Amino acid sequence: MDEKQLIQEVSYKAVRSSGAGGQNVNKVSSKVELHFMVSESGAFSESEKERVLKKLQSRLTNNGELILQSDESRSQHKNKELVTQRFLDIIKEALVKPKPRKKTKPSRASKLKRLRKKKMHSEKKSNRKDPLK
Repeated sequence: MDEKQLIQEVSYKAVRSSGAGGQNVNKVSSKVELHFMVSESGAFSESEKERVLKKLQSRLTNNGELILQSDESRSQHKNKELVTQRFLDIIKEALVKPKPRKKTKPSRASKLKRLRKKKMHSEKKSNRKDPLK
C-alpha cells in the first residue's frame, strides 16, 4: 500500500456543515467529504483489494465507493486533515491479516467439569421419575 498514491486517488468535496457556527455556518462550506473508489485504486494489489472490499463491505456504497465525512471543526482545512487521517487508519486496519487460529484441545479440568454437569443433569432427570414404576 502506497499512502501517497492513495491520497492522490482520493477526491474531496466541501459541503455546508450543520450544527454550531452562527452566521458563519450559512456562508462557509466547512464539512469535508472524502470519496474513494476501492475497486479502481492502483495503490493495492489484487489480494489487498479483495481484503479491503471484504472488510469494508458495510461502509461501501452500491458501486463500491467509500465515503467518509468530517464536520468536527469549523475549519475546512482541519476537517480535511481529520478525514484523511481517518481514511488512512481505516485502510490500514482493513489490510491487517488475521492471525491463523491455533487448534487447542479442551483441558482436563474442562472435560471433568462437563462430565460433572452432565451427571448432575442426568440425576436431576432420574429423580423426577416415579420410583414405583
